[in-house]
Amino acid sequence: MSSLPSVYVTRPDVDISGLELLRKSCNVTTWSTALPVPRDELLREIKGKDALYCALTDRIDADVLDAAGDQLKCVSTISVGYEHIDVQECKKRGIRVGYTPDVLTDATAELTLALLLATNRRLFEANKQVYNGGWKSWSPMWMCGQGLKNSRVGLYGFGRIGQEIAARIAPFKPAVITYTTRTARPEEAAKVNAQRVDFNEMLCLSDFIVVCCALTPETKEIFNAAAFDKMKPNCIFINTARGGVVDQKALCEALHAKRILGAGLDVTTPEPLPLDDPLLKLDNVVVLPHIGSADIETRKEMSRITARNILAALSGCEMESEVFV
Repeated sequence: MSSLPSVYVTRPDVDISGLELLRKSCNVTTWSTALPVPRDELLREIKGKDALYCALTDRIDADVLDAAGDQLKCVSTISVGYEHIDVQECKKRGIRVGYTPDVLTDATAELTLALLLATNRRLFEANKQVYNGGWKSWSPMWMCGQGLKNSRVGLYGFGRIGQEIAARIAPFKPAVITYTTRTARPEEAAKVNAQRVDFNEMLCLSDFIVVCCALTPETKEIFNAAAFDKMKPNCIFINTARGGVVDQKALCEALHAKRILGAGLDVTTPEPLPLDDPLLKLDNVVVLPHIGSADIETRKEMSRITARNILAALSGCEMESEVFV
């Protein structure tokens, strides 16, 4: 019987560099299919393992921890979000939790700007016209979108990702960038000339609203029917944070009724969206399949950080990125 610690990895399609780090000093077992591991498979395979390498698609709760056994020392997720992990239950059992917060900041900010531009300049809508015969000739007002120049951009959340989004928007010369947070960030805001405003002011005055906050009990469905009713009719709503921050039914109704101009979503509830979801029938929404951090080098480093978190926890050392609650 091997004396090496054992690790269960819930995805076979994470970058190999992280798995290679683990295999140097651990026995690694991996789910075989490039899809979320079935619940019964996870409960069976986690038994007796010392560490778990998981993803956002895996629900790690008391049942999983019970199935693993008392020797489980670490749960490490290849994501910045960790709402899929019962962190309090892990803490109660002395199980350390790792995540990958900093490495994906730039990739997510880039994707957010790309999604904003694709939505406000109607790129996907226009692209369809090339293939369906809608492109007849040049027309002065056809497929016109709303520019960023001289606009008012509101950021809901102003952490690492929010600040990088603001830095990328600033060169487009908006009239003002505002941010809404629980606490002021004057030093960070000064770098992009951003102004802090309350939630109501952001809703009522913004031409663009960009969601870049964490999903917490306080932010769950904070963008609801009342919020959408306060937005300007030309408002573009962008969400690359978490689908749960939005009341999706209310958003769909606001888009359908043209109470807001459009939306760009990299996150939804559920994921993936069913093909018959009402959002997918609308022309004024762009939906992406949660690819905010899908930059090749970023995903490679996320794999390595997830592995290094595990190795540190198994050695009793400080983890590179640990969740503290």
